Amino acid sequence: MVDLFQKCRDFTRVDDIKAAGLYPYFRPVEENEGPVVMLEGRKVIMAGSNNYLGLTSHPEVKAAAKDAIDRYGTGCSGSRYLTGTINLHVELERRLAEYLGTEDVLLFSTGYQTALGVISALVQKGDYVISDKENHACIINGCLLAKGSFAEFVRYKHNDMEDLDRVLSALPENAGKLVVTDGVFSVSGEIVNLPDLITVCKKYGARVLVDDAHATGVVGKGGRGTASYFDLVHETDLTMGTFSKTFASLGGFVAGPERVTNYIKHHSPALIFSASPTPASVASALAALNVLEREPERITKLISNADKMRKGFSELGFKVIDSETGIVPVVVGDAELALVFWRKLYDKGVFVNAFIPPGVPPNMSMMRTSYMATHEDEHLDAILNVFQEVGLELGLIHK
Repeated sequence: MVDLFQKCRDFTRVDDIKAAGLYPYFRPVEENEGPVVMLEGRKVIMAGSNNYLGLTSHPEVKAAAKDAIDRYGTGCSGSRYLTGTINLHVELERRLAEYLGTEDVLLFSTGYQTALGVISALVQKGDYVISDKENHACIINGCLLAKGSFAEFVRYKHNDMEDLDRVLSALPENAGKLVVTDGVFSVSGEIVNLPDLITVCKKYGARVLVDDAHATGVVGKGGRGTASYFDLVHETDLTMGTFSKTFASLGGFVAGPERVTNYIKHHSPALIFSASPTPASVASALAALNVLEREPERITKLISNADKMRKGFSELGFKVIDSETGIVPVVVGDAELALVFWRKLYDKGVFVNAFIPPGVPPNMSMMRTSYMATHEDEHLDAILNVFQEVGLELGLIHK
């Protein structure tokens, strides 16, 4: 007889890492001032947040959340389908559609749920969903959910449009096809080759869904995302995103033709059977959108900060994955060395994200740093100084 819980008792890797003092995850933030946070009773420079525009502590955003609670209470007590829709949901959908230049927008309760809900609603028995091999876990699980409904799930090599062409050419001509990709890949910060992807998809009659979780508010005209970055808004079928990054809140959305969002609204179990986004979350996102549209210079400052760090790390001798986004990965290589590197950075007052396998390929463990519009030069210079100290100590760079 097999005990289902035996694998839980056998899982001791985390215990070993914790015992060594190298565990980098689930660290509770005690106070959050944006570029500087309080962790374990001391102030630490935050270089791992997705708060790209620095709006989580913006007075206007916080005030909007408080006002929404006063008016609507703390929750909507139902799904969007039944009693959980308030006028703030409708207003945010309308405003986002105007901002993104699409016919319609549909809100979900989280970004992760958006991917599950959209992919599984659209891709059914006899259809194909085609995914980049380095897409975010929410996309992969959305594809697997569709596969559970007897759809077909295939993948192509990362950002390789020749391989996408090869994969699509082998699929039945009369089958429905949805190609899904990150706009900005969350680990590397790379931007998808959207022009060539759309060309290949048109060749085989495939529809395109772009996940702009790390692109909205970061790339494109006024932060309008990947399709805007390439001037392909009207060529991109669907865009999904999240409110947990530049919009300083929690929730998700999909933007596209009204007939498609209407279909998803009435066929997606992830939407129909989930409680709707809370009033405070929606109001925060609306206020963040107001600030974004009013102050596009925040995007310029974000990218300027990230560019400074890309250049600074490279000049110090670190291996950096290049991009044009707010994500700056510093490759360490070995997983154990990465955990030691992370701990030494943390002890010296800098918090970053340690990415190790299976989250990254073998020998590609990294310090995934990310930046905010509210980082000042004093913060960035301090981060570079600490990276230099630790890099020299561990032999990753040399004088």
